[in-house]
Amino acid sequence: MKIVITGGAGFIGSHLVDHYLESDYEIVVIDNLLTGSEKNLEHNLSNKNFEFIIADVCNVTQISSAFDILMHFACPASPFDFLEYPLETMKVMSVGTYNMLEIARNHQAKFILASTSEVYGDPLIHPQTEDYTGNVNMLSPRAVYDESKRFAETLVMTFNRKYKLKTGIVRIFNTYGERMRGHDGRVVPTLISEAIKAQPLPIFGDGTQTRSFCYISDMIEGIDRAMRIDYSLPINLGNPEEHTVLELAQLIKKLCKSNSPMKFMPLPDSDPKQRKPDISKAKELLDWSPQVQLEQGLIQIIKWFREKKE
Repeated sequence: MKIVITGGAGFIGSHLVDHYLESDYEIVVIDNLLTGSEKNLEHNLSNKNFEFIIADVCNVTQISSAFDILMHFACPASPFDFLEYPLETMKVMSVGTYNMLEIARNHQAKFILASTSEVYGDPLIHPQTEDYTGNVNMLSPRAVYDESKRFAETLVMTFNRKYKLKTGIVRIFNTYGERMRGHDGRVVPTLISEAIKAQPLPIFGDGTQTRSFCYISDMIEGIDRAMRIDYSLPINLGNPEEHTVLELAQLIKKLCKSNSPMKFMPLPDSDPKQRKPDISKAKELLDWSPQVQLEQGLIQIIKWFREKKE
């Protein structure tokens, strides 16, 4: 089997590359390295089943060799990144998604979209189910990401209905693990980076907003299972175990044996107050649920950050 992975130099994308190469699949990565890193792939560069194309998917309109599946993971995903690259974010999820869908259609390949829990915005229902259409402020700075992913889902479903293209959509909730960048605006690596250096831990708002944290190995397993079934509608993937940001900060502080104080800061515009996936559909369709407990996963990523000195 041959799989094309856009954004394969990113956090989740590079772990997918490892997963499939270990299964002896052929992998082609397309990434322009805007937010991804070649370091995430360097251990695979000599693999005969691996090909790395440095390109912007917004400019890619054809892939010469045949393939079976296209997994579209290209997109700035952290708050700092999509706020720094707002137009690039909107373009990759519109023009880039359209280009990749056309390529998949031309090759009669299955298409998998990496969507996000951010399509739910600041949700008015809890936990979030796939049939909830969300509460997104399209005028907020965050909308460059939220609305772009929503539009990408619409594109995918349109190709599915119009051309009968085999498609899948995974709505990814907060995921953490090795290869995250220390200061990209995501809460887990930011808190760990500061705790290791005994610097103040930034807490936005009063820290009572909740998140659900899924370890990367669990997420990769969920994405792989979603890729293998014939189901076109979105599937939530995430850990339904809910924690406040303040609870997370206190746990990270304990695991890092840090004396860092808490530094409370204003809550960003349209920042979700609650985030928890309903994974009933993933359990039913994929026989999947997260296995790694939060403390267990945090120990692994803290060890990685200490070794990388990041």
